[in-house]
Amino acid sequence: MKESILTILKESNQALSIKELNSLLLLTTKEEHQHLLETMKSLEEEFLIYRTHHQRYLHFVNSPLKQGRLIINKKGFGFVAVDNEDDIYIRADNLNKAIHNDLVIIKIISKPGIAKQEGRIVKILKRELDNLIGEVIGRKNKWYLKLDDDRIKLKIVIAPDKLNGAVAGHKVILKVIAELGLNKYKGEVIKILGHKNDPGIDILTILHKYHFDNTFNPNLMLEVEKVPNKISTLDIKGRRDLRHNMIFTIDDADAKDLDDAVSLKRLANGHYLLGIHIADVSYYLSEESLINQEAKQRGTSVYLVDSVVPMLPHQLSNGICSLNEGVDRLTITCEVEIDSRGQVIKYDLYESVINSKKKMTYQKVNQILEHNLNAPGYEPFYQVLSDMQELSDILTRTKEKRGYLDFALDEAKIIVDNNGKPLDIKLRERGVGQKIIEDFMIIANETVAHHINHLNLPFVYRIHEYPEEEKIRSFLKFLTILGYNIKGRPKDLHPKAIQNILNNLKDKKEFKILSSLLLRAMKKAIYAPNNVGHYGLASRCYTHFTAPIRRYPDLIVHRLLRTYIFNQNINNKTVDEWLLKLGPLCEHSSLKEREAIDCEREVMDMKMAEYMLDHIGKEYTGIISSVMKFGLFVELDNLVEGLIHITDIKDDYYLYDETTLSLVGKRTNKRYRIGDIINIKVKSASKEAKSIDFELA
Repeated sequence: MKESILTILKESNQALSIKELNSLLLLTTKEEHQHLLETMKSLEEEFLIYRTHHQRYLHFVNSPLKQGRLIINKKGFGFVAVDNEDDIYIRADNLNKAIHNDLVIIKIISKPGIAKQEGRIVKILKRELDNLIGEVIGRKNKWYLKLDDDRIKLKIVIAPDKLNGAVAGHKVILKVIAELGLNKYKGEVIKILGHKNDPGIDILTILHKYHFDNTFNPNLMLEVEKVPNKISTLDIKGRRDLRHNMIFTIDDADAKDLDDAVSLKRLANGHYLLGIHIADVSYYLSEESLINQEAKQRGTSVYLVDSVVPMLPHQLSNGICSLNEGVDRLTITCEVEIDSRGQVIKYDLYESVINSKKKMTYQKVNQILEHNLNAPGYEPFYQVLSDMQELSDILTRTKEKRGYLDFALDEAKIIVDNNGKPLDIKLRERGVGQKIIEDFMIIANETVAHHINHLNLPFVYRIHEYPEEEKIRSFLKFLTILGYNIKGRPKDLHPKAIQNILNNLKDKKEFKILSSLLLRAMKKAIYAPNNVGHYGLASRCYTHFTAPIRRYPDLIVHRLLRTYIFNQNINNKTVDEWLLKLGPLCEHSSLKEREAIDCEREVMDMKMAEYMLDHIGKEYTGIISSVMKFGLFVELDNLVEGLIHITDIKDDYYLYDETTLSLVGKRTNKRYRIGDIINIKVKSASKEAKSIDFELA
C-alpha cells in the first residue's frame, strides 16, 4: 500500500484528503481503511509525505516543500541544510518558533535561479533532545545546563538526583526526561565528559555531538587483547609471499594508520606492473566480533586537527593492521599491468604477505621528484619513484580524456600546540607524492569494482550520480552575470562538458571560488549496492577498497573479496544474505561519512575562530566568496572565512541586487560581488559560536 500511496501522491497535482485517497485506492472495507490510516501515519513519520493544516497530504517530490536541519546564525536568521542541495536562507521572522538543530519542513518563497534560495519554516518535524551537550551551572541550590551551542534556545533544569555525579563546571551529555513549558525542559545527565578547562574538552564535546566516541568499551578491549601483535606461520599459509619485494608506503609524516603500500616494476614489454597492497583488516575481524560491530557503528575514523578518533582500536589501526616499516603484515594485493596509454591489460587479486621497506613521507617524495633534492635514506628508491611519477602522469592523462573532474580545491591545515591552541593555519600540501598515491588508489578501486561487477554479485559501490540539469543551467547563468562567456549547454551533462567549463575558468582570479560553487551543484558521492558509476571520476564502476583501517565500506569490500574470490563461497544462500545486508550497510556508512565530515568541519571552524581571536584588528587581503542579502563572506589566503555584515559597510546604504547577485550602494552605486579582492580587518571572533566577523579595512 505504501508504494501505491506514494505513486498516487507523486502523480497528483494537488494535496489529497484521506477520503480521496481511499477512493483512488478502491478501498471498500473498514479494515482496509484502518490500514490506510496506519500507513499514512507511517509515511508521515518517515517524512515521505506531508500533512497540511487542512488534513490533506502532499508528496515531497512535487511540492514546494523541503525538509532539512535548521542552522541558526548568531544574528538571528538561519539556513536549512537540505541533502544534495545548497542551504536555504530563513529570515528570523520566518523561523516559526523553530530553534537551532530542529528537523523542519520549509516552503520555498524565493524565485528560482542561482541566487540563494529563501524559505519559510512551516513545520517542526523533530527536536533533538537526547544528546544535549553543555556545562552544569549551579545557582542557589538549583542546577541548570548551559548549552554549548547558544543558538539552541532552551532552558534545561536538572534535579539534584539527576546530576549523576556531575558538579558545576563539568561538561556533560544530557537527555530530556520531561517538558516543563515552551522550550523549557527537565533533564538528566547521562555522561560526564570532563571539566570545561580540561585540554581538548572543546573538541571532545563536538565529537560527542556527532555521536563519535574517543574511547572503546572494556568488553571490546578484552577482545582486542586476544588479537596477536605479530603474524604467524599459519597466517601466511596460502598467501603469496612478497616480503622480499621493494614495497613501501607514502603518507603524511605524522600518519600512524598505514592502510596502503605500493610497488612498481617495468616489464620487458614496456608495460608497468603496479602493485597496490592493502592491509588485510578483515582477516582479524569476524562479522560477529565486538570489534567489527563497533567499527560498523562508527563507520569511519574522524580526523580532528592534530588527532584521530579511530574506527578501530589503536592496537589494530596502528599495530597489527598498519603496514609499518620493517615488519611482516598480511595484505590483499591488487596487481595491475598497465600499458603506455594507461590501459589495464590484465590484473590479479590475491591474498599476500609483505614487509614494507620504507615509511616514506609526501614531503620527502615531493622534495625528490619536484625539486630534484636528495633525501637521506631514500637513495635506493629514486628510480622506482621516478617510474611511479611517469605512470601517474599517464594515468592522469587517461582520466582527463574520459572526463575526470579536478576541482583543485585547497585544504587548510591547523598547527596547534600541546594544549590544542592553534598557532598557525597553512594550506595542506598537494604535490606529486599525493597525486601518485591518489592515481594508484583510483586504479585499484576501479579494478576491484569492475571485477565484482562483471561477476554480477552483491557489492558495495562508491557512486556519484549525474548533476541536475537545472543546477548546471543556474551555474552557467551565474557565470554570465559575472561577465564570463563560457560555452556550455545545460543539457550536456557528460563529465567532459563540466571538465570543459572548469578548464575555461582556470585562468580566472576567482577560479577556486567558482570551482567550489560548481562542486556544490554536484550531487554527493555515497555508498550503494547498485552501480551507477562515479560522475566526478568519469568512472563506469568504482568502489572503496584501499582504506579498511579507517573506512568500514572498504572492510566490507575486503570481506566480499574473501567470500567470493579467495574462499569461492558463491551460492544462493550467500548471495541472498549479502543482498539483504548491503542496502542498510551502505545507507549507514554514507550517514556516518556525512557526520564525520560535518564534525571535522565544525572543529576546523572552531579552531579557525580561536586562531583569529589573537588577530583582532589585523588587516588581510581576501576574496569575496559569497554575497548574501545580509552581507559578504570573505575568504583569506589560508581559507579562513568571515562575514562582513551589511550594517558594517558604513560608506553607503547597501541593497542586495538579485539580478547581479551583488550588494549595491544606494547613493554611490558602488558594487560588491563574488570574486572581488578586498582588504578587510578582523572585527571579532567567537570560539563558542565558531564564527568570525570582518569589516572593511
